[in-house]
Amino acid sequence: MFDALKRWRRRRVLERSALPDALWDEAAAALPFVQDLDDAGRARLRDLVVLFLDTKSIVGAGGHEVTALQRVVIAIQACVLVLELPCSLDGYADFENVVVYPGEFVPGWTWEDEAGVVHANAGPLAGEAMPGGPVALSWPDVEASADFESAGMNLVIHEFAHKLDMRDGDANGCPPLDAPLDARRWKAVMSSAYDDFAARVERDEETAIDPYAADSPGEFFAVLSEVFFASPLTLVREYPDAYRQLAGFYRQDPAARAAAPRRPREVS
Repeated sequence: MFDALKRWRRRRVLERSALPDALWDEAAAALPFVQDLDDAGRARLRDLVVLFLDTKSIVGAGGHEVTALQRVVIAIQACVLVLELPCSLDGYADFENVVVYPGEFVPGWTWEDEAGVVHANAGPLAGEAMPGGPVALSWPDVEASADFESAGMNLVIHEFAHKLDMRDGDANGCPPLDAPLDARRWKAVMSSAYDDFAARVERDEETAIDPYAADSPGEFFAVLSEVFFASPLTLVREYPDAYRQLAGFYRQDPAARAAAPRRPREVS
């Protein structure tokens, strides 16, 4: 009975809140990696975006007014992470709001971790994923990071990867894993890659991956998630074993999509 009601509600939301074709096409065109999805994948992503926007409020703060296009651009990037995950949007069940600022912001939030230590953010941030709370984003950084090759980052994917990592507690670089992934194998591969990358950053080597990934295992997972979706061939070249672990986790192979010749797409 519950599953039937859930399917009925999903159909109702998709019918009632369908995105206008022009809005969807403009938002998708702003994100180069979305173009690598086949038509079926893009259609499923579009449905997921509609469902995401039905359950999450994307609101402005600090005088920023969120446009319809901005809402869809943010939602596409959040949803591509969970496009093939068994949990789907349930992976984002611990928050309701995405807060968008006109620039970097000082949130002034405090929170207590599992050890009882109270943390506070004092410096300006481009983005923040709060445990059990909202995701905050600087719109100029979201806009710039849509062009990953120029910006070297993708802020939305980064913060929403943190949200997936937090599903079982802190953002420690090991999100909840479903079979056939093995936690011991995951930790061995990701720890080895992290240690190698941190050593390279410590030696002041120029790296194809943002040096911020060396900050902690949690940041390493979030940054590698950015690269996995936005520049997958870079990750295959730099850390192929880590790429395979992320491909197993996200149940996607964006490197294969990026390497395949593009074909004309159906116009909405």
